[in-house]
Amino acid sequence: MTNHFILVINPGSTSTKLAIYHNDKEAASESASHSVEMLKSFAHIADQLDFRMKALDDFVASSGIDPAQIDAVVGRGGLLRPIPGGVYAVNDAMLSDLKTGIYGEHASNLGGLLAHAWASARNIPAFIVDPVVVDEMEEVARITGIPEIRRRSIFHALNQKAVARAVAAKLGESYLALNLIVVHLGGGISIGAHRKGRVIDVNNALDGDGPFTPERAGSVPAGQLVELCFSNEFDLNQMKKKLTGQGGLAAHLGSNDLRDIDARIDSGDAKAVQVFDAMVYAIAKWIGEMAVALKGEVDAIVLTGGMAKDSLLVQKLSSYISWIAQIEIVPGENEMHALALGCLRILMNEETALQYPP
Repeated sequence: MTNHFILVINPGSTSTKLAIYHNDKEAASESASHSVEMLKSFAHIADQLDFRMKALDDFVASSGIDPAQIDAVVGRGGLLRPIPGGVYAVNDAMLSDLKTGIYGEHASNLGGLLAHAWASARNIPAFIVDPVVVDEMEEVARITGIPEIRRRSIFHALNQKAVARAVAAKLGESYLALNLIVVHLGGGISIGAHRKGRVIDVNNALDGDGPFTPERAGSVPAGQLVELCFSNEFDLNQMKKKLTGQGGLAAHLGSNDLRDIDARIDSGDAKAVQVFDAMVYAIAKWIGEMAVALKGEVDAIVLTGGMAKDSLLVQKLSSYISWIAQIEIVPGENEMHALALGCLRILMNEETALQYPP
């Protein structure tokens, strides 16, 4: 019987989520908050390492678990070069890219840095799992009608891969044996075509294509978008905010909170009904696109993320897509559990840790 303790680190913009797992069960957890003013004093994300390390050390000390029992450390993957999905050992090449921020600066870059710093002092391994830069898209999915523009793979890889594995296990199959459409429903929406363990196509959930969401514009008519960009009404930053943060439900209804939208629908708000239905319709169409990417061979459609808890959305969405394949609901986004499970697969020799860069 396995008996592994795993330290899990998930740095966010103003917090660091921490947990210790005993095999696949959480044994202790904490979310350490950091003041915006304090974080402003650091010129670069990597400069926060020692500051966040103190919160990590304090958590382990107060957890009631002997640090000597911890077998491995796993951190949230940061902005690295595009890589296939999997569990990666933190190595010198990865540390260099995370420290310099060569592929972008983001709080998640600290995941690998913190994991390595804590683990190396105790001579245990450190890993990251399925960062947002996971890229398994086929070349045919990257090419657009403008040679200067190629589609990019940026999506909720950690949660998508984790729930895909969970659903495969529920169906009594290996993730590597199934074709799945995984739909992450949150502030951003990513819809991935998983073919035998690889995400061969997915919309850019960060700032590009896809359905509109509670706060993102998604794909919009290209000609009208270009005209708006050159209308002299908005500068570059304003246009970026219209696409990400101030688009979607927020732009139409002044709220990105689905609970608020549901309440307005219940009260008979016709505009709320119309815009909500349009979002569901857009999500359904993108699921249909991914069914085409899989040539209609779909074993299941998985709905996950925070909005998968919304019964009205699930009901209306199911009415469009239930003919494609059976629907599995895995609500929420348990990143800490997904990180722990990835690390546990390595400790149990179910997978081999990958090297960065591959």
